[in-house]
Amino acid sequence: MIRFVAGTLLVLFFFLILSGLFAFKAMVNSKIAYAISHLPAPVVTVSSAKVSSVKWEHVIGAVASLNAVQGVNVTAQIAGNVTGIYFHSGEKVKAGQRLVQVDDSTQLAQLRADEANESLAAINVERTQNLIAHQAASQSQLDTYVASLASSKAIVALDKATLRKLNITAPFSGYLGIRQVSLGQYLSPGTAVVVINKWTPIYADFNIPQNESPELAVGRKVDLSVDAFPRHKFVGKIQAISSSVDTNSRTVQVQAEFKNRHLLLRPGMFGEVSVHTGVEHSYAVVPDTAITYNTYGDYVYLIISKPATEAGKIAPKNARYEKIVREVPVVTGPQRDGMTAVLSGLKVGQVVVSAGQIQLHPGAVVKINNTIKP
Repeated sequence: MIRFVAGTLLVLFFFLILSGLFAFKAMVNSKIAYAISHLPAPVVTVSSAKVSSVKWEHVIGAVASLNAVQGVNVTAQIAGNVTGIYFHSGEKVKAGQRLVQVDDSTQLAQLRADEANESLAAINVERTQNLIAHQAASQSQLDTYVASLASSKAIVALDKATLRKLNITAPFSGYLGIRQVSLGQYLSPGTAVVVINKWTPIYADFNIPQNESPELAVGRKVDLSVDAFPRHKFVGKIQAISSSVDTNSRTVQVQAEFKNRHLLLRPGMFGEVSVHTGVEHSYAVVPDTAITYNTYGDYVYLIISKPATEAGKIAPKNARYEKIVREVPVVTGPQRDGMTAVLSGLKVGQVVVSAGQIQLHPGAVVKINNTIKP
């Protein structure tokens, strides 16, 4: 019995010790939590920018495809074997310059025979005219020989036209592509010989939404940039505007012309064009770096001042103010020179965070240091 009572008292003693330890630990944690909750909020150093107002010319942007003023595949018109090639791939040629010769030996022989027949027909006409003068021939004989002469001349002209087609020439001045034929190759009608393009000037074709079409006009200035020359801006003007709207895309096709004096632009390139409308609009703008983008929408951190007091307490008149941030959703517009237009969400004169957003959350206390550049 004595042993049972002693054991019970021992167990009770250990239970009281453990309960005391847990109670002490809970008290310590409570004190720590209370101390942490009353610590001042950590201050994040950021750069700031004021929302400003600017006037920008309304510029219409689009993606353009570059096309040659003239560009064709030079092809064979008459079948035959290639007997001569008189050009090099990629060179500049003039209109009428010989490019390829197709075997014309048979046509040359035929031309000589037909020219002989023409000469004979001419002699017969002349002889018959003399005979008629001496009343030794009839008018019907002369008519027959005149018709024969005309037929012979037409045949000779046909032979010469065939020979010209066998002598393949450049249809206009321009730059050749890669040669696609070889000596001795048999060409069928329509076989491609080489591509020729004229790209001085060069056209940029692009589409503009129909709601932007009222601000289009022939002669408007157009800027063009291409990936191949990122630091170079090409300047041209609208050369033509389609007379109809595409029923599938509801866009208007526009063609701009660029001088391309240095031959930097080539057919087949694509680029971005900006059409200057001459119409100015006022925008509220912030630095590009102030905009935070995500899948739920764009936003900025707006900097506001509030009294540095505990929540729920009324700030005294001499209260110290601190700067905090508030997340504000925005609708962005055009971008230019490192600035982004904000169509809604901000007012001119407000101050936003321009760098350091990665450390922020709504309500965070900030310190402004504009020596830090984004």
